[in-house]
Amino acid sequence: MSLGGQIAIVTGASRGIGRGIALQLGEAGATVYITGRRPESSLNSQVGLSSLEETAQEITKRGGKGIAKYVDHTDMKEVEQFFADFEKETGGRLDILVNNAYQAVQAISDNMGKPFYTYDPYVWDTVNNVGLRNHYFCTVFAARIMVKSGNKGLIVNVSSAGGLRYLFNVAYGVGKQALDRLSADVAVELRKNNICTVSLWPGAFFANGETVEYPGKAIVALANDSRRMSKTGKILVTADLGSEYGFVDIDGVSPNNLRSLSFLLERSGWTQTAQYIPAWLKIPGWVIWAGSSRL
Repeated sequence: MSLGGQIAIVTGASRGIGRGIALQLGEAGATVYITGRRPESSLNSQVGLSSLEETAQEITKRGGKGIAKYVDHTDMKEVEQFFADFEKETGGRLDILVNNAYQAVQAISDNMGKPFYTYDPYVWDTVNNVGLRNHYFCTVFAARIMVKSGNKGLIVNVSSAGGLRYLFNVAYGVGKQALDRLSADVAVELRKNNICTVSLWPGAFFANGETVEYPGKAIVALANDSRRMSKTGKILVTADLGSEYGFVDIDGVSPNNLRSLSFLLERSGWTQTAQYIPAWLKIPGWVIWAGSSRL
């Protein structure tokens, strides 16, 4: 699948899912602007390339064009300046925005298992400033460029099943559910501009799970779909897109689906029972929603 001539932005692409997505967009031929935090010290920057710059080089090696930009996604003035500079550099073209930047991994780990009222309430800001507020700001600035250019566009918010019911802590679940709602509501207003906006739920990344590049394959496939507007506003599971578009992970394997009954039984400890359930048997989306905390 080719994205030659297209220009993308992937936030938070120094490592992990963001890096995997950026690499796959580059492999498909896109010019990919990637953002990440500056090296922690001048010493680190003098030792060698940062992880962000290394990712940009790998994008170029794979056939695209990687452009690294240091952006502090906790500072909305800096975010706004990045998009202003981007618009000048590209002549006002933006085809794909992937909102992936996140900073709360350590905060979530430090407070795991603790009631929300026992730790600093400012954890909320750590979890949802970059992971939600920043995504809204990036979406605003990206939409201005896309609408002005008159070209169709794709906005992907990397979310998770944590928006369904309690996971990790209160701030995390609220933020993920809000991010899914952000995608849905933005889609309502951008539909007339032919800009597709979705939430993407990657699967698990432990043993027998997805690699960090599998979500990138899903986005490449979606970007190549001339009928993708039928999906705007929806939550999309990476493995569902793999089945629909016929792609596999970089290791040649089709990862487990979050909605697969055998996968859910296995993760719940019912290992022997799971062996007798075909992998293609999935729980319908409406059943998952009905069992969530939303009702």
